[in-house]
Amino acid sequence: MNAEKPSVAHNVDHNEIAKFEAIASHWWDPHGDFKPLHLMNPLRLEWISDHCDGLFGKQVLDVGCGGGILSESMAKQGAQVLGVDMGHEPLQVARLHALEQNVKLDYQRITVEELAEQRPASFDVVTCMEMLEHVPDPSSILRACEKLLKPGGKLFISTLNRTPAAFAIAIVGAEYLANLLPKGTHEYQKFIKPSELASWCRAEGFNVQDISGLAYNPMSGKAWVNDRTDINYLMTVEKP
Repeated sequence: MNAEKPSVAHNVDHNEIAKFEAIASHWWDPHGDFKPLHLMNPLRLEWISDHCDGLFGKQVLDVGCGGGILSESMAKQGAQVLGVDMGHEPLQVARLHALEQNVKLDYQRITVEELAEQRPASFDVVTCMEMLEHVPDPSSILRACEKLLKPGGKLFISTLNRTPAAFAIAIVGAEYLANLLPKGTHEYQKFIKPSELASWCRAEGFNVQDISGLAYNPMSGKAWVNDRTDINYLMTVEKP
């Protein structure tokens, strides 16, 4: 695995990084702070695989990979995966878990903007899941992802809509009532409407291919894709 290199941080909210640094040791506990991610991951993986004709043999970049839940699962499907994040502790957890599980993939502490300067047109697939709502400038991330993709490559995004329903479910319900997420995980003003995200993607040259809702029932532990985009949603865009 790649040795960690110093990186100049821009478009990074250090308060957001600190939140996830503090709970990094819980990343692979399926009943801990990241339980929703563990429960949603099989669905996210299936959705990505279905929309890119399978992951086997593809060059894949996971932006904001955290502790590597999605990165590892894509590598297990035969993808050549690079996970990038600006959190030191989550990346350490990711590397250790991959080593323990004998999963071959790379992790690097670097901003996606810097990586785009180093490796343009290098990836078939880029994933950016539950990440855009944690950065100061989401458009900068999208611009870098477009540069990193090969022509015909696809970007997969998952984020939260800025609606009263999303506030009620993702913040009040998940963080304060059900304690599914640590308090302060999300900031409502950073949530992104699908129309905004689609507009930003088109401005960077992407073709928007699909927008779907992502539903999660904390009582049953099940997740599914539907037509409701008022809380969590998924977007697939393609570089021409």
